[in-house]
Amino acid sequence: MSGGVPQTDEKWREVLTDEEYRVLRDRGTERKFTGEFIGKDDEGVYRCAGCDAPLFDSDTKFDEEGSGWPSFDDAVEGAVELRSDTSHGMVRTEVVCARCGGHLGHVFDDGPTETGKRYCINSCVLDFEDGGDPEG
Repeated sequence: MSGGVPQTDEKWREVLTDEEYRVLRDRGTERKFTGEFIGKDDEGVYRCAGCDAPLFDSDTKFDEEGSGWPSFDDAVEGAVELRSDTSHGMVRTEVVCARCGGHLGHVFDDGPTETGKRYCINSCVLDFEDGGDPEG
């Protein structure tokens, strides 16, 4: 998507696929190991499918073998917001796009790198820009 952030539910439905809408706007989740970015290791930038904001650099992506969703150990500075999520009888930390407020996934404190973070992000809410710059 290019341009501004939709301001109404009607506009969101016009610019997103049904699956993107279900996850970004209704806080859904795609099934484990079904996302198109599982195992992708190309260099580039992962952007928000809702507003095109740069979210994660490919350098922060790691093997998601155990999680089932694209996994990152850090986000582009200022790109995401973290919120408490007590849905489904669990206490988790939700990750949302700082620009459009879209639900991206969850972050956990059991990551395998020095950050200790594991951002589990739904593929369907990401667009990949090959060789892209996370600052642009």
